[in-house]
Amino acid sequence: MTAAETDQHGPGLAGFLRKDVVGGVLLLTAMLSALVIANSPWAEGYFALRDTHIGIDFPGLDHTVGEWASEGLLAIFFFLVGLELKTEFVDGELRNIRKAMLPVVAAVGGVVVPALIYVAVHSAAGSDPTAIRGWAIPTATDIAFAVSVLAVVGASLPVAMRTFLLTLAVVDDLIAIVIIAFVYTDGLEARFLLFALLPLALFYVLTQRFMIFFLTRPWAAWVILLPIGLLTWLFVLEAGVHATIAGVLLGFMVPVLHVKPRVIRHDVPELGLAPTLEHRFRPLSNGLAIPAFAFFSAGVAVGGVDGVARSLTDTVAIGIVLGLVLGKTIGIFGASWLVDRFTPASKDDDYTWLDLGGLSLVAGIGFTVSLLVAALSFGPDSAHAEHAKVGILTGSALAAVLGGTLLTVRNRHYRKLRDQGVEVDKLDAP
Repeated sequence: MTAAETDQHGPGLAGFLRKDVVGGVLLLTAMLSALVIANSPWAEGYFALRDTHIGIDFPGLDHTVGEWASEGLLAIFFFLVGLELKTEFVDGELRNIRKAMLPVVAAVGGVVVPALIYVAVHSAAGSDPTAIRGWAIPTATDIAFAVSVLAVVGASLPVAMRTFLLTLAVVDDLIAIVIIAFVYTDGLEARFLLFALLPLALFYVLTQRFMIFFLTRPWAAWVILLPIGLLTWLFVLEAGVHATIAGVLLGFMVPVLHVKPRVIRHDVPELGLAPTLEHRFRPLSNGLAIPAFAFFSAGVAVGGVDGVARSLTDTVAIGIVLGLVLGKTIGIFGASWLVDRFTPASKDDDYTWLDLGGLSLVAGIGFTVSLLVAALSFGPDSAHAEHAKVGILTGSALAAVLGGTLLTVRNRHYRKLRDQGVEVDKLDAP
């Protein structure tokens, strides 16, 4: 990796796959393909492939193809999220606590308000009492989908907007995991969480003490760090916690601070290990992990137009749609405004309140964790289960279209400013 390649995305296929917009297009293509196939004559083959077990007869290592994609490959993406957020907290936008607090509090607002709207819908309608179990379904933001939509429509938007969305979505997911652990999980295996601390601590010590070694020898991350990361992932999974959290934790263990210029073999002395690993592994995430996850997660049989229409008469689906579209927007934007207005924390000056409105809408894309919570809320034989899936798809699609449209307009504004010579720290290179 040369200095020029670091500033851009790098040459060849790897450089092409590093672009967020490419990852976004691949993800959305995989998602749409899965939806089409799952509602076509080939649906039986698709679901058979998704539910095929692959692995060995050992705890944590025997999963379906779909589970490997959502809990295995997606952990790679969350590892990169952890690396990127660690970099921002240590040497980027979020090292200012006043800016970092805004997306954290906004995430809390984006969880509370959708849940209240869902409960209000069911209280007003006096519907089936079992439907209230789905109150947490519209509280989650799908980080992979939301960031991909932002990448596709907002190449000229300020980088601070992506940082806000990343931070918000990670905190949102952490809250969702806590909800799952305490509300929808019969038992949390605390001993496995304790076991996970051992390889996690070893990962921390190795990356901190031997940073230059891993910077100068790209193979070392695969041979040394990957097995330790897999062990951490396995223990977290066995503890009953969604294993993608292991990816975030591992990312936060990697050092960010710059090193002295003693690094050789084509690595940039100014970069610490976290941004370097993020650069190296981004093609794997964008080119394989995210599209595979999207393809095996998005395949939901909606039953055609009639099936969608029937589902949307259920207060479960109505509550989810309103929670994702209105609840997320009101909760995130409202909490952000209150924090900016009445506390020392403040919104980043690089983007406007209108931009934040677009981000609040996009954060209403609740897919992966929402589907997981829906499955935990209602049994497979419950009609609410299928109606919840339709509500999640409908609400997420509306949030993506509305938020994407607003951000597209704002993207044109920032591109025009850039063309006029105004300095804009943009999201991605064109």
